[in-house]
Amino acid sequence: MLSARNRELLGLLPAGLLVTAGFTAIFIQAHNNTTGAATSATLNSISSVSLTYGAIFLGLCVAAHVVVRFALPDADPYLLPLAAVLASVGIVMIYRINPSLARQQAQWMVVGLAVFVATIALMRRYGLGVLERYRYTIAAVGIGVTVLPRLPVIGEEVNGAYLDIHVGSLSFQPAEFGKIAIVVFLASYLHENRQLLVTAGRRVLGVTIPPMKQFGPMVVVWGAAMGTLLLTNEIGTSLMFFGAFLALLYVATGRLSFPLVGLVLFAAGSWFLMTHVGHVHARLVDWEEPFNPALYKARGGSYQLAQSLFAQAEGGLLGTGFDRSLLTLPHHGATLLPIPESDLIYAVITDELGLVGSAALLLVYVLFVARGLKTAALAHDSFSKLLATGLSCVVAMQVFVIVGGVTRVIPLTGVTLPLVAYGGSSVVMNLVVLALLLVVSDRARRPYVARGARR
Repeated sequence: MLSARNRELLGLLPAGLLVTAGFTAIFIQAHNNTTGAATSATLNSISSVSLTYGAIFLGLCVAAHVVVRFALPDADPYLLPLAAVLASVGIVMIYRINPSLARQQAQWMVVGLAVFVATIALMRRYGLGVLERYRYTIAAVGIGVTVLPRLPVIGEEVNGAYLDIHVGSLSFQPAEFGKIAIVVFLASYLHENRQLLVTAGRRVLGVTIPPMKQFGPMVVVWGAAMGTLLLTNEIGTSLMFFGAFLALLYVATGRLSFPLVGLVLFAAGSWFLMTHVGHVHARLVDWEEPFNPALYKARGGSYQLAQSLFAQAEGGLLGTGFDRSLLTLPHHGATLLPIPESDLIYAVITDELGLVGSAALLLVYVLFVARGLKTAALAHDSFSKLLATGLSCVVAMQVFVIVGGVTRVIPLTGVTLPLVAYGGSSVVMNLVVLALLLVVSDRARRPYVARGARR
């Protein structure tokens, strides 16, 4: 039977093969579109280039595996391969959309792997306890950077929301760091006060009201995070944070009444935002009537959502094939699918790979989240359990928010698809999430004797 680390190494091979096969399909289709049928000479050239890209990608994954093998020998063997598969799909699809953006994404992946290694090294040296000790500092920094897009000069409004900060040629989405910071704070605070939240509260109409001395600081920090996100009009991230907050509250206390009350408050807050905030109201109207001619033609209207639905419908069951979807008009280059590399990359995947391909991608996300939740179930201390649960729920909520928006289940927001969509900050921070989950799983899966010996 293969060891955990050998299973991890074997699991990285499909990611390398996906990159090779994807680039091969894109190059062949591009050649056929420009010069007709590919000759044996061009096929050999295409094969060598595709194999090179696949080998480079696999080499980066193996480098990450080597770090995990020596630093976290008992970590979950499937988290890294699943993340590699998601990244392989992302790099291929982004290259098909815009090769220059794909090169930038590859550079950010290298940076992300460096941060991934640094996170593992720091956690291995200082332990997860360092996150608990500095929870207020981490939360303050996370909330503080989230406000930065609202500042002049470095901030910029895009489609009614303030998402990025710009420093020279670099751009960064602070909310990506903020999601990790808030999860760390909530996990640490609930770990310390979970018993008091349950036992010291009063019951009113069958609902446990926790003592404000313990519940108040958490509500203040969480409310500050929500406030800053509403200040920047980043509603998708607010929904993601709120979902993680309710999940952690339920896991920590075991009281279903807490998330139920939270859902009622969410419904009331949503109604208020939809009726009093113009940006949110416009998103709601676009969601309700995406094919309304007036909304479709309006600046910043429902055009993006409607075109996303058209693209997904075109894909059918098996898709049109790599590089076959129409993103711009062929003659004058007018955009048919706005921001396909980021907001609407799921629509491009559904168009070119069909329902089968998009369902397979979602299945990979389900497996990733399931392994994260299994890590939480195996963890020996409540902080590790809550941290793994929070990080897994954040990934799940992020996928739900963007896929639900693109498929018109919920109003469309500007959240990125983790490890797949274009975005340097998203790639880097999601690799930090992966590193933290691996650190927790290493501690959780470590044999008792070995764990005692390593202390």
